[in-house]
Amino acid sequence: MKKLLSFLAIVGILLASNCTRITENNDPVIGIWSHISKDGGVTQKQDITVRQEWIFNDAYLGRYHTYHNKDLTIISDFKWVHKDSVYVISYPGLDKEEDIVLMTESDNGIILADSEGNILAIRE
Repeated sequence: MKKLLSFLAIVGILLASNCTRITENNDPVIGIWSHISKDGGVTQKQDITVRQEWIFNDAYLGRYHTYHNKDLTIISDFKWVHKDSVYVISYPGLDKEEDIVLMTESDNGIILADSEGNILAIRE
């Protein structure tokens, strides 16, 4: 009898745990986005290539990287929210302002740009 009750308890736990479903997030922003720029100062003899990279995942989180030439200088997590047609990207723990961008299509491909048209990132 004790074995039967234990078995029924295990079956009940398994059935109850399978009832929850995680909603699937198919947002088009999910993936890798990047922006490359040149940074050359007055005292520098050579330009430095700065590459920023955002990796968006389906849990409304992501990873942000900054490379100077090929050296990784910043690595941080970020959160993102999609409200209407606007994406808000926040960087907790990093001294960086929120990015508020729209996804649009241009000659360069699909881009994330602010309300003034300045490109934040291009889809890879």
